[in-house]
Amino acid sequence: MLENSADFEKKSDADLVRASLADREVFFYIVRRYERRLLSYIKRLTNVDDDESEDILQEVFIKVYLNLNDFNDDLRFSSWIYRIAHNHVISRYRKLKARPEGHAISIDDDGARHLASGIDIALSADSSLAKEAISSVLSGLDEKYREVLILKFLEERSYQEISYIIKKPAGTVASTINRAKAEFKLEMKKQGVKF
Repeated sequence: MLENSADFEKKSDADLVRASLADREVFFYIVRRYERRLLSYIKRLTNVDDDESEDILQEVFIKVYLNLNDFNDDLRFSSWIYRIAHNHVISRYRKLKARPEGHAISIDDDGARHLASGIDIALSADSSLAKEAISSVLSGLDEKYREVLILKFLEERSYQEISYIIKKPAGTVASTINRAKAEFKLEMKKQGVKF
């Protein structure tokens, strides 16, 4: 076993998985490595408040830990863990039969610029208004469109990773992203945002 936390920080995801299987306390380093990214993804995907997002994150990490034996070293661990988060969120909201409303998806300035750039929208001089419009439009999109835009432009996942996460062929992912971008632009125009 590794002796100090610096050793664990330098290890690959696959090495951490193997070490976690031998010593459950090592799983802490996987949690630490992915908690901020997954929390951000969950918030963007679910549109829920901070407390509920934290609850969902904890449930996801429990599922990850319970399924570590099933991780295939041929896959990227990040894709695998995002797939578990995706499945858990979808399953959770199927049980609730409705997506909670009332919380806009929170996007930081970099996320807004990256999403706008990916959709070919030039942000206006008043970036705070543009950021609000982008958050509002993203929150209002159909779930399948919102999800692929979040994965591609905010989580910066490749088409292959998105394909694995949402279990759709890469060609379907590409066409869904194109439709999502078109729908996003249409909604921006409906809100009177010039770009």
